[in-house]
Amino acid sequence: MTLDETVRTTSVPGYVRTLSQQEELPLLRDHLLRLDAESRHDRFNGFLDDSFIERYAARCADDGTVIVAYIVDGVVRGAAELHPPEGDSLPEVAFSVEASARRQNVGTVLFSRLIAEARWKGYKSLRITTGAENHAMRALAKKFGAHLQFRQGESTGTIDLTKTPEDELADLAAAPFKAGRALLSFNSTCWKLISSMYGNRAA
Repeated sequence: MTLDETVRTTSVPGYVRTLSQQEELPLLRDHLLRLDAESRHDRFNGFLDDSFIERYAARCADDGTVIVAYIVDGVVRGAAELHPPEGDSLPEVAFSVEASARRQNVGTVLFSRLIAEARWKGYKSLRITTGAENHAMRALAKKFGAHLQFRQGESTGTIDLTKTPEDELADLAAAPFKAGRALLSFNSTCWKLISSMYGNRAA
């Protein structure tokens, strides 16, 4: 599958595709302006007025930001942003989903497509920043391997893109084994402790 192909979600009526640069300004801007107050606060870690959002969308259209959009009837209802690195910084990702499209697996589909875009560009890792109260975004980031740290009212972290899908599957497959081995180790330690206690009493 090429990056220009659309990807339909399995549980929602829309589809996901990467916007062209000409589409970015109007479609991203209108989507961000439609966010309710809580969603806007979560997206930008604070309430920001319409003029800021208009300037922000214009900058995204000019600086090479990649926008992966979830589209319903020609309207962007969710967006994943891949911002190019500035200087020595890492490329950064950001997400926003309108209330009408939540709890429908949209965030997961957007995140998967965005990671594919980042790998296609040759990026090795991504930076993600989200507000401390944006629990849905934090959970989504962790689902894709982000290691988040809380600092100064926000959570920041990185996502390692050097792992192949095979590595990720291997980690998932090994998880039960690791858990079982840890349990056996724990049980062995407990048994030794109990034996030591009762052995001392018998003496």
